[in-house]
Amino acid sequence: MLPDSPLPARSLRAGISVAQTSPSPTAAVTLDSPALDVMTDLTQVRAATTHPTTTLRQAEQIMIHQGVRMLFVVSEMPSLEGLITTTDLRGDRPMRAVQQRNARYEELCVADAMTPLSMLDAIDYEALKGARVSNLIATLKKHGRNHLLVIEAASGSAPERVRGVISRAQIERQLGAVIEVPEIAHNFAEIAHSFAETE
Repeated sequence: MLPDSPLPARSLRAGISVAQTSPSPTAAVTLDSPALDVMTDLTQVRAATTHPTTTLRQAEQIMIHQGVRMLFVVSEMPSLEGLITTTDLRGDRPMRAVQQRNARYEELCVADAMTPLSMLDAIDYEALKGARVSNLIATLKKHGRNHLLVIEAASGSAPERVRGVISRAQIERQLGAVIEVPEIAHNFAEIAHSFAETE
């Protein structure tokens, strides 16, 4: 082919699909395996995101189509506002919003059910490098969480960023065992909020 020769082009048929990244097969781990073996590395896998005004039904469809159980909530990339999980979609927050506002579930949006940034737990990427899977399980249990964010410190001109996600479901898949994580109130704001709602 000559250097300036155009490539042949053709028309597309209706119904053509778009290639998606497919997660690489995950290796089995033990409690002594390196913690990094179970981290979803966001430098390798694109983060699944949604907007705070997306309806809960739409968020559920996004999760189904992308094969994930958690979405990062962002109004404007790359600024993170919170997370929404499959558990959040049917959890206490949307049910309280339905009751308090006399609304229908279909009217609720991600902002009504997400866990805001201020209530999320995170671990440092550097600490994760020397940790084992057993350390992650202990951390999930201590905080009563199904997900933990992994934060990479700022370096040079690069700001601090979410580098990865630790997911209980991912650990369970790779470990081949169920992990029991107790549900607990995570901070004073959540405790006060739950008391206010029972009055």
